[in-house]
Amino acid sequence: MTATDARQTYLLIDGENIDATLGMSILGRRPHPEERPRWNKLLSFIEREWRQGVRGLFFLAVDGDLPASFVQALVAMGYQPIMLRGDGKVVDIAIQRTADALLEREDDVVLVSHDRDFAPQLQRLAETPERRTAIMGFSEFLSSELRRISRVEFFDLEYDVHAFTAELPRLKVIDIADFDPLDYL
Repeated sequence: MTATDARQTYLLIDGENIDATLGMSILGRRPHPEERPRWNKLLSFIEREWRQGVRGLFFLAVDGDLPASFVQALVAMGYQPIMLRGDGKVVDIAIQRTADALLEREDDVVLVSHDRDFAPQLQRLAETPERRTAIMGFSEFLSSELRRISRVEFFDLEYDVHAFTAELPRLKVIDIADFDPLDYL
């Protein structure tokens, strides 16, 4: 096995951020279960795209009861749920600490979030020339701080990853070659 074969990708998921963006900014309401991303598609997409193993870490804030059925579903899909409790933005703190710890490893990293709070960590990860870094999310909601980081790939959850079973009501710029007026009549 070569060093390249041993590499893996860490997929760091800020589920709260994706859920909030989907609900508040795209749907304008709390998403129904069938409108949420098919989380298993994120794992398989990046595994195919980067041709290496993927370790999915799904960060959750747990204030009350444990969301047992959701956690069981994540485990069944191959994720490691990381359930957190405490003061402050516990998911952000945990993802930042994880990103910092990954600086000591040679593995590749994909952040699933739009949150600018991760820009310093992602910047440091992207500065390692042999490491691939990426962001998954909705392109129109990506923070300008994250967008400015060089050497970071971007994968749109809907258009690239195909993580949804139905088309979302997103506003987007349409290439004139793809414009069909019947979509709007």
